[in-house]
Amino acid sequence: MEKPKILILSGPNLNMLGKRNISIYKEDSLDTIHEQLGKLAGELGLEVVCAQENTEGEMINWLQRATDEFKGVVINAGAYAHYSYALRSAIGSSMVPCIEVCMSNVFTREEFRHNSVIAAVCEGVIIGFGSQSYMLALKAMAQIVNKDSLLSSV
Repeated sequence: MEKPKILILSGPNLNMLGKRNISIYKEDSLDTIHEQLGKLAGELGLEVVCAQENTEGEMINWLQRATDEFKGVVINAGAYAHYSYALRSAIGSSMVPCIEVCMSNVFTREEFRHNSVIAAVCEGVIIGFGSQSYMLALKAMAQIVNKDSLLSSV
């Protein structure tokens, strides 16, 4: 039986994790987070495809493919979460569940970070647990996907 595929999509500047703002984002690199997600996915009976894009258009391309290729999306949109209505539209029309991830607690940072325009089209938002935010989102997505697969087999 084929494992459900989940897209892990990270936005601008997240390729710099472990090199920038270590006091906020800690020392984990995005590659390390992707490795941890791969291990966790195996434990959860999932497959993950991890992508990082610095441009909004490329993120939208991934989201548009999600409907046909993935059972769910975990997205850390970075700064785009605060103002990209194009990402919001792509998530809303993707027809797969999406969970937003923010590694830092945005409510302890600048006020412009307190608003996410994509949150309303996501199943939920996980904020403030560093790299573990991704792991928590993947666990939540596993529950969503497994619930859907259990219902479809009844």
